[in-house]
Amino acid sequence: MKRPLVAGLLGLSIAAGPLSASAAELIQPGYWESTNRMLSPIPAKSVERRCITPADVAKFLMGPSNRHYACTYPTRSFEGGKILLKGSCVSKKGRRVQVEGQGSYSQTSFSLTAQVATEFSGIPIAGKVRTEAKRIGDACPAPAAS
Repeated sequence: MKRPLVAGLLGLSIAAGPLSASAAELIQPGYWESTNRMLSPIPAKSVERRCITPADVAKFLMGPSNRHYACTYPTRSFEGGKILLKGSCVSKKGRRVQVEGQGSYSQTSFSLTAQVATEFSGIPIAGKVRTEAKRIGDACPAPAAS
């Protein structure tokens, strides 16, 4: 399993599919930080900060998975503070990864743990990944000068 899988599947893995509640009820716009961890089979960690504007909230929740994987979640629920996802992701090279996750959310945080399964050269590989995200501010930092 490659490292982009962690960020792709969960790094705000809130990607693609209908939601039970409106986007505005799920998260507040602002400056967000997510910590993405691959717990097994090979531990890895990445931290990402991003600005979520009011116009970006739905995109943040429904947007593309990432540049490495396209994900679909036929089973997807964000309701009553609980998250349930079940689906699959496919890499640009056609590698399929099954994903099943559960977690919790509020307007200022979410936590999601998922089991992932794929094959590499015909060998089944299973893993566990976790994303914890929190809103760290109302305002986003000014873009750095280039």
